[in-house]
Amino acid sequence: MSSIEEALEIIRRGADELLIEAELVDKLKTGRSLRVKAGFDPTAPDLHLGHTVLINKLRQFQDLGHEVMFLIGDFTGMIGDPTGKNVTRKPLTRDEVIENARTYEQQIFKILDPEKTLVMFNSSWMGQMDAAGLIQLAARYTVARMLERDDFSKRYNGGQPIAIHEFLYPLIQGYDSVAMKADVELGGTDQKFNLLVGRELQKHYGQSPQVVLTMPILEGLDGVQKMSKSLGNYIGISEPPNEMFGKLMSVSDDLMWRYIELLSFEPIEVIRCWREEVEQGRNPRDIKVLFAQEIVSRFHGPAAAQAALADFEARFRQGALPEDMPEIALCTPDGGMPIAQLLKQAGLVPSTSEALRQIAGGGVKLDGTKISDKGLMLAKGGVVVAQVGKRRFARVTLH
Repeated sequence: MSSIEEALEIIRRGADELLIEAELVDKLKTGRSLRVKAGFDPTAPDLHLGHTVLINKLRQFQDLGHEVMFLIGDFTGMIGDPTGKNVTRKPLTRDEVIENARTYEQQIFKILDPEKTLVMFNSSWMGQMDAAGLIQLAARYTVARMLERDDFSKRYNGGQPIAIHEFLYPLIQGYDSVAMKADVELGGTDQKFNLLVGRELQKHYGQSPQVVLTMPILEGLDGVQKMSKSLGNYIGISEPPNEMFGKLMSVSDDLMWRYIELLSFEPIEVIRCWREEVEQGRNPRDIKVLFAQEIVSRFHGPAAAQAALADFEARFRQGALPEDMPEIALCTPDGGMPIAQLLKQAGLVPSTSEALRQIAGGGVKLDGTKISDKGLMLAKGGVVVAQVGKRRFARVTLH
């Protein structure tokens, strides 16, 4: 296998679309370091593993010898990527953007090589563009083409308003590729239209069009909806090691392979061997442990990963309680506190209805004993260890 074929196999791994592969081959044949672009929202990031699907691919490009251009969209952030919502994003000050960029760096450089990463801001060139320049840019794209974008099309056909400035977002994102002379641009599948606008604008400005690589949206722990903090199905990269490890171990055996494909840095050959071993009877749990250790090591170091494994084994195999569980004190009425209220006020469930659902499903324990009585009242003056599911614990004092 040639070095270009090997590179293509790495680049294709886990990707949704590669447009256009033949053009990427031509760029790779030049032997030069390619300029690989990815744009990120300027609001303060709280990154989870779903975000790292794209960042992992950037790291793979770096390992292949290419330069990553990490673009902070501070100018486009004042427009907001159109979503059809009627809430305008609050403009950020320059100081806020700089601070948010620092926050990005604290997280992304756990994955990316700082020596091969160029952090850029699109205000650097858009701030210099006057009104005449913006009109000239707008003249290079038609309304008909803009309405091909899925959300624009749905809103137009549905009679919902589309503000003129919303058309500027994909245009400016596309112009970023011109200003940065991007060879390749990465984005989620939901960014495909914007990335293709960049190709068209580069042609207008006499540049070789960028290759577009779209990455899939990672499913959350439920295996159905995309990973999202608001849905509670996420694994944050700044979460404590034990929590991260436990969540990864809770992933279903089928979803495990999806996570490994998109998140692991293990060689493709190793993952193929893992699959074969599972097909031949090896317990998928063994593979899950290796994967969980890899991810925890990436963000917290090998020692933390070993400690998280030991904690997991003790807690779930031997039934031990975690040493660092939260200590909660609740003000209790004289008549006692309903179990559902206790679980909610202790922060173990988001609502009393969820508490009742967990009790019905056998997911609640008090002092290690499973609770089935939804009407259980806890007396004032007691202390109990409450547990919901396998990972949520609290020692609750009822005073």
